[in-house]
Amino acid sequence: MTFLAGRAWHRNPVQGWGRWRTASFPTGCALLVVALLPPLAPFAHGDFRGHMAQHMLIGMYAPLALVLGAPVTLLLRTLPAARARALTSVLHSRPARALAHPVTALVLSTGTLAVLYFTPLYNATMNQPVLHWLMHVHFLLAGSLFAWVIAGPDPAPARPGVPTRLVVLGIAVAAHALIAQLIYGGFLINVHAPIDQVQGGAQIMYYGGDIAELLLAAALVATWRPTRNRQHVAVASTAAG
Repeated sequence: MTFLAGRAWHRNPVQGWGRWRTASFPTGCALLVVALLPPLAPFAHGDFRGHMAQHMLIGMYAPLALVLGAPVTLLLRTLPAARARALTSVLHSRPARALAHPVTALVLSTGTLAVLYFTPLYNATMNQPVLHWLMHVHFLLAGSLFAWVIAGPDPAPARPGVPTRLVVLGIAVAAHALIAQLIYGGFLINVHAPIDQVQGGAQIMYYGGDIAELLLAAALVATWRPTRNRQHVAVASTAAG
């Protein structure tokens, strides 16, 4: 009886769970490990190029992989019904709706880059371990929020249509590129590092950000199911019946 119950528990929560989702979340965890452990972590602390590579992994690549694993959906499937309803209520609360708005996610993920690199904040994080780790946490959470709002398979409150999210993603691409170009040219930047490191870090940010945002755009387009197509299929099915 215990064996049968165990088999039923194992089958029901993950029914229909694809291999891509199963592989995506561990991939995101692995990217975080690479970013936070040697040899990259010591290199990132002493070289702006290493910092930028670490930022790309923590703030863009790892969040995308984690979000595409649909952890909230899996959690909702495995929680008891009462707790799942409570979590759903939180996801549909007013604070969650405000936080999950694409503009909010854009400001928290891309907008704060200007604050980090164009004010003394970056230099402070290099000298104070607490600020350094808070920066990592912010990169991870803000990147995960943006990836979830734009292309996450998990449910999101009041998520706008794909065209709107594509516009927001386009703004993020342009802002990210502009910040990288300003850093490369030495405009407005407040980073205490040799010029070759700053320019190398800007190039990593520019090209690494482009690749990550292309992957995010691909994930978004892959979820696009135009309403007109769905309505056409529904009408055709009704007529055939």
